[in-house]
Amino acid sequence: MRGKKQGEARYSTKRRSLFSRIAKLLTHRLAFVGGFIILQLVVLFVMIGWFSNYFVQFYLFCLVITAVAVLWIVSRNIHPDYKVAWIIPIMAFPVFGGLFYLLFGGSQLSQRSRNRMQRIGQLSLDALEQEGEDCEALLPNDPQARSQSRYIVRSSGFPPYGNTDAVYFPSGEAMWQSMLEEISKAEHFVFLEYFIVEEGVMWNAVLDLLEKKARAGVDVRLLYDDIGSLFTLPKDYPSRMGQRGIACAVANPFRPVVSLRLNNRDHRKICVVDGHTGFTGGINLADEYINVKERFGHWKDTGILLRGSAVWNLTVMFLSNWDYTREIQEDYSPYRPERWQREPITAPGVIQPFGDSPLRPESVSSNVYLNLISRATRYVYITTPYLVLDYTMAQALCTAAKSGVDVRIITPRIPDKKSVFEVTRANYPTLLEAGVKIYEYAPGFIHAKTFVVDDHYGVVGTINLDYRSLYLHFECGVWICGHPVVGEIKKDFINTMAQSLPVQLEQATRLSWLKRLYRAVLRLVAPLM
Repeated sequence: MRGKKQGEARYSTKRRSLFSRIAKLLTHRLAFVGGFIILQLVVLFVMIGWFSNYFVQFYLFCLVITAVAVLWIVSRNIHPDYKVAWIIPIMAFPVFGGLFYLLFGGSQLSQRSRNRMQRIGQLSLDALEQEGEDCEALLPNDPQARSQSRYIVRSSGFPPYGNTDAVYFPSGEAMWQSMLEEISKAEHFVFLEYFIVEEGVMWNAVLDLLEKKARAGVDVRLLYDDIGSLFTLPKDYPSRMGQRGIACAVANPFRPVVSLRLNNRDHRKICVVDGHTGFTGGINLADEYINVKERFGHWKDTGILLRGSAVWNLTVMFLSNWDYTREIQEDYSPYRPERWQREPITAPGVIQPFGDSPLRPESVSSNVYLNLISRATRYVYITTPYLVLDYTMAQALCTAAKSGVDVRIITPRIPDKKSVFEVTRANYPTLLEAGVKIYEYAPGFIHAKTFVVDDHYGVVGTINLDYRSLYLHFECGVWICGHPVVGEIKKDFINTMAQSLPVQLEQATRLSWLKRLYRAVLRLVAPLM
């Protein structure tokens, strides 16, 4: 009898837990937004059904919309692969293809948003010009590095700096501890901009310090992406932060409308302390990034700390997005590094943090990577969670390998997104045939985004080797030349490679016809993933 009662109690507890999870799901804001979108789609299909009574006129109308959509896509200054990925389904389904593109095909911000961002962008450029250094003077005897640095300045506006020190972190755990230490020393301001923030061990420790600093009068601000944190933070989180004295804003809020202009996410990860110390890299503020929570095996990530003048670029990046989100314009001068830096920094080499955004007519990130690959003479070592390559990037890697450059890429062994992982593996055969060496990180998922080239150049940042990072998102990275930290990036790559499994060409090409077909379809729509 006792056992029966215990069993009934356990069953009752499980049932309450199930009902609780269902209630939580139904009351989540995504359920309301999704329901509203479904309602709009139902209305749309009802309208289409009504128009079907006038089939000839409706069909001609759809053909006109399809033709206009195709001409619009062809004429736009966007990546050719993105054009093809839309044109094929539009032409295959002419009745609905054009309408579908009008509803879901927006890859850029609205004109109003672009105008507002451009006004703020001009303020940022003015602030950067007053602080940055001249790459001609910083790199007088290195013409190749000088041309790479000059490109970043002219395309993004972010200048290079000397006298900036850097510390490389081979794990999220190491960077987290350093962030806690630096935030604890903050006296004036702390700015954080992240794609994902999730309550847990990592974020709660940071939040406790931020609240303490806010009470002490420090200007504390948090900016997070709404889609990135859709399932990790409640809708009223900014007001909760306000009650703790922390100014909080949400980048690109998720709206319950069918016109899904959700492509341009804020994928940056930035932490700035008092203007003289800054962090960036692949590490978000969630427990899997410090391996407190396991999702896809061991989570391998990287980050970098900057100390000195170059932090100004990260500060301006944050302030420009903050002002855009809050619809304000503020004076940036109170946040200059020299105002709060206790002692001058002396360090060799050149550090150049840069930002990228869909507002620019070209992909700065893609061109920085292509520059590094094409100018390499000895080796190119890359870590990336996703290897979703366009034709230009794939050809650059293949050409470098065929030219005798040692090209090595580390990708995950355990994926976080299975469809993207299939596209990643679909790119293996072409690269392997050209001589590129590919390794999969055996312990789990590698989220690091790093380049190291010829013991001379390095990049650490938020930029994946996929379409979204390179062409659609707001991203940031740190271009490094001639600094000792480049050796630390290389050392970490070698250590990570020792824990990874080499991919053989036979293994990559031994596929069933169904798997080949599946990957072919995925590669076709890869720019939209």
